[in-house]
Amino acid sequence: MGTITRTFANNITTSGVFKPTAFNNASFDNVTAVPSGAVEGGNMVLLSTQTASASASISFTTGIDSTYKEYMFIFNNIHPSVDDANFQFNLSTDGGSNYNVTKTSTCFITYHNESDTTTGLEYVTGNDLAQSTSDQLLLGNGGIGNGSDESASGTLTLLNPSSTTYVKHFIAQTNFYNYADFSRIDYVAGYGNTTSAINAIIFRMSSGNIDAGTIQMFGIL
Repeated sequence: MGTITRTFANNITTSGVFKPTAFNNASFDNVTAVPSGAVEGGNMVLLSTQTASASASISFTTGIDSTYKEYMFIFNNIHPSVDDANFQFNLSTDGGSNYNVTKTSTCFITYHNESDTTTGLEYVTGNDLAQSTSDQLLLGNGGIGNGSDESASGTLTLLNPSSTTYVKHFIAQTNFYNYADFSRIDYVAGYGNTTSAINAIIFRMSSGNIDAGTIQMFGIL
């Protein structure tokens, strides 16, 4: 009995919390189901995937609801049909009938060119919005090249879009092959200034089409 007691005590911290060593595969041999209400946090659930093919826009008009508090959009190899095009998005409160949510945002960028002659870190006023219903740039002030190997990839996170109490925060990070042979990363964050639920989102270029690329929508538990 003394050995069992000592082993048990050695697996508890001084504050009374079980240490990781207290658990092993055998500890859960008889568990057949997770209790209701117990959710493993941080899981990404793929909800939808859309592939561009000379598409004027890509929109998600279903699946954005109160099921998840956080939605992440991952865009891969977004390729524009025209050179120096900017990738952008807008939000809707009416299922996609209108994309005109008022937004306020901020942006900074870092860049480095292939010839190793120019680098920088700067705030870009042309990428931010101040109570505007315009599309929010995910990158700008020098857009994506449309060469055969040029594209943009990144993520956009939309937080608690179904809230009817608070504004709707968003955070984005995009790396792209700038048309002038730069690697550039744009950091954009802001909020949709509405207490109405956001239930749709649209992605499109500032000019031309989304020639190729995929956008996936995930719900985050």
